[in-house]
Order: sequence, then structure tokens, then C-alpha cells
Amino acid sequence: DIAALHARKIMVTNTPGVFTEDTADITMALILMASRRLGEGVLLIDKGEWHGWHPSHMLGRTLRGKVLGIVGMGRIGQAIAHRARAFGMQIVYNNRRQLPHALETILGATFQPDLDALVAESDYFSLNCPATAETRFLLNAERIAAMKPGAFVINSGRGDLIDEDALIAGLESGHLGGAGLDVFANEPNIDPRLIAQPNVIKLPHLGSATLEGRSAAGEKIIANIRSWADGHIAPDRVLPPMD
Repeated sequence: DIAALHARKIMVTNTPGVFTEDTADITMALILMASRRLGEGVLLIDKGEWHGWHPSHMLGRTLRGKVLGIVGMGRIGQAIAHRARAFGMQIVYNNRRQLPHALETILGATFQPDLDALVAESDYFSLNCPATAETRFLLNAERIAAMKPGAFVINSGRGDLIDEDALIAGLESGHLGGAGLDVFANEPNIDPRLIAQPNVIKLPHLGSATLEGRSAAGEKIIANIRSWADGHIAPDRVLPPMD
């Protein structure tokens, strides 16, 4: 509640950058797990239902040559692009501002200013943008319908970036190939229809769940408190905004 914070002169800080690599790792894991049906494979063995190798058993998708569409090309989006390029994927992105050409070259990324065009050309569509009033249900029924048959939705951003009813409909109809989700609209209460989908990788919001990341966040929090207590401007202050 920004108005209440301003009225009470409460300062707010954050911990930028500490979870970039961890979130990019979990995003790449979601892509791999969904593409190669790894969750289904683990479950098959756990249930004792695997009866041996077969040439047409549990066929997934190869990543090389596939288009990864990234929405949000900040620190995390760029880290994902680095990883995906190593797998031979084509990187196309949408962002509020185009990256410098030199950085695009390093990432092997192509800017697509038209979000609808990005949706339509992506084999894997990764949401890594902030959750705002403008991005709520960014991936809606119309855009899901416009996706390639067999495309995958990957979300390690925020749950309300996706209209989950539309996502479920796309999965149940077979239009989508699958999804990898680390966040949900009403977490920790996950829609039972999503849980029932075997081609959906579902993780309990693990994007920042590493010892290193959480320790680094704690150190940043302490540094901000110390700066404030000593009468200085906190290094990671977001409210009130810096002049």
C-alpha cells in the first residue's frame, strides 16, 4: 500500500540481484522437465509401473532449434537466455525497452516488440516480467489459442500473469504440449485441474530456494538496516523513490 507507506513515512528496501541465477536455473529446469516429460517418468518408476525401455515410450521434445520466447528481459530473462542458448535454442524476447545491440549479440537474442507475434512464434513461452495491473492475465485465452500446437508455457514469474482457466482449457484440449509452473494464481492452493494434468510440471515456488540466495538476501537486508540505523540512505531503497 504505497499511499499508506508515504503517509507514515515508512522506508521500503528490497534485495535486487540475489536470486537471478537461482530463478534462471529453476526456469531452465522447468523447460527441461516439461519438454522431456521427466515428472511423468519419475512418477512411473515410483508407482512401479515401468516395464522397460521401448523405442516409442514417453517421447518428449528436443530443445535444439526450438524458439524460446521470453517476456521480460531483465536480469533473470537474460540469465535464462544464456542457459537456453547453450542448449541450442533460438531466443526471441519482448521487453519494455529493447536491449543494446551488443548485449543482444552476446545473448543471441532477437527483439520482438509485438507480444502477440512473440506468442505465436514461440515453442516455449517463458514469463519473467513483474506482476502489475498491466501484466495481469498477460497470457489469456486469446493468446493461448494463438500459440503453436504443442507449445509449452513456462512460468517462474508470478501466478497472476496467466489466466489459469484458459491455461487449463488449452492443456485439456491437447492444444498445448505442456507447462512448467513454479508459481500459481492462488498459491498454495493449486487448482485441482492443474494437479490432474500429467504434462504439467508443478513446483512449490522454489525459484529462490537456495542456501546461497537466501543468505545473500539476508546480508542485503542487514546492510540496508545498518545504513538506515546509521542515518544513511539505504543502498537498496525503493520507497520513497530516490531523487
